[in-house]
Amino acid sequence: MRACVIGAGLGGMLTAAKLCKMGCDVEVFEQLPFIGGRFTNIEYRGYQLTTGALHMIPHGKSGPLSTLLSDVGANVDIIPSYPATTIRIPDGDSFEDVQFGKLVSRLSFWNRLMYKLLILEARLSGAGNNYSFKYWISRRLHDEAALNFADAFCGWALSVTSEQITAKEGVAIIKNIYRHGGSGIPVGGCKAVIDALSGVIKKSNGKIYTNHKVKKIILENDAIKSICVKNKNLAYDVIISNLGHIETQKLIHTIGSKNHTATKEYKNKLASIVPSAGIKINIASDTPLIDHTGVLLTPYTKRINGLNQVTNADPTLAPQGKHLIMAHMAVRSSDLEREARIGLEDLKTILHGINYEVLMVQTYHSKWPVNRCISGRDIGNTTPYKHLYVVGDGAKGCGGIEVDGIAIGVENTVKEIMQLQSTISV
Repeated sequence: MRACVIGAGLGGMLTAAKLCKMGCDVEVFEQLPFIGGRFTNIEYRGYQLTTGALHMIPHGKSGPLSTLLSDVGANVDIIPSYPATTIRIPDGDSFEDVQFGKLVSRLSFWNRLMYKLLILEARLSGAGNNYSFKYWISRRLHDEAALNFADAFCGWALSVTSEQITAKEGVAIIKNIYRHGGSGIPVGGCKAVIDALSGVIKKSNGKIYTNHKVKKIILENDAIKSICVKNKNLAYDVIISNLGHIETQKLIHTIGSKNHTATKEYKNKLASIVPSAGIKINIASDTPLIDHTGVLLTPYTKRINGLNQVTNADPTLAPQGKHLIMAHMAVRSSDLEREARIGLEDLKTILHGINYEVLMVQTYHSKWPVNRCISGRDIGNTTPYKHLYVVGDGAKGCGGIEVDGIAIGVENTVKEIMQLQSTISV
């Protein structure tokens, strides 16, 4: 089976590697001069910054991404984060960093009971889409600290507030945390993952073309037949787009006797898609600012949701003797410059009395967002068009945090393609 993948971001590369291992003839087309999209490294003054993602895999060595990497033979060393999370809370005129269990122990007796009930609910049942994760928590837990923590976690992990995601998605995330555990840092950063996948694809005789912008996805008589790239029409049995549903739909070009258009239901779904926006602040320091390999959540700031010091796990991500810290925040307004200024002011409070240098402030929004679709509002991996699928951060799996959600979506897509493959004579 001939397969085309549009976009060499993480979702596209995972799909291509998986299909290559299944024996498919795979070609990947990327419009940029490099592969990896928003999941690769940028070298800046000896520091390994990124094009988007944090150097962190939400569920570390036991999650969906790590499992998929192992399945395709992409060897990536992932160092588990320990502790997974600490939380910075006020302590008089100063602050204290505590692990999550200690934060829970400081709740009132009644709220501790309600917390246990919430977790029991999450693990044994589920929640609906008609109310928010924040409401799901607050109907049981009447505690400001708990809601602040929820916003910090959602901001760090998903670039949204707890009000912006559904209870169904929030509960699914809790289940996955209990199922797969906490985060991990890939040695070599995001680029190590992309390079490993590239190696798998090329070893399996797959092809990756950079500087190749796909201009059209050609729909002929109700089925996707080919793409147009570099003024050539190339035919495939299946086409997978890593561009998200909206950008993929823009490429559809109809020819033939039947004038097939997207269904009204699909168009309504496209209209409901909202990307998530965020700001990442890269920090350098001569001395360690965090003493572990996990995440430091900051629920009492105005914007910054959390930080991690990736050089605690992999010192090669910074020049010798230096530390690289990444702070992340969900964007609360359309004024990105103001949002960034508030984040920088937060850092002065968080890192008061500590010498540090801001290396770079990176914003992710519009056509280069954190996620092409807010977690929990993804509309799946299929389209109304035969033989066309969508993967990536615009089509994640339920309960999947960021890149682990991308991996879940890829696995779901490959299952669909395997069913299609059985109907195609090779």
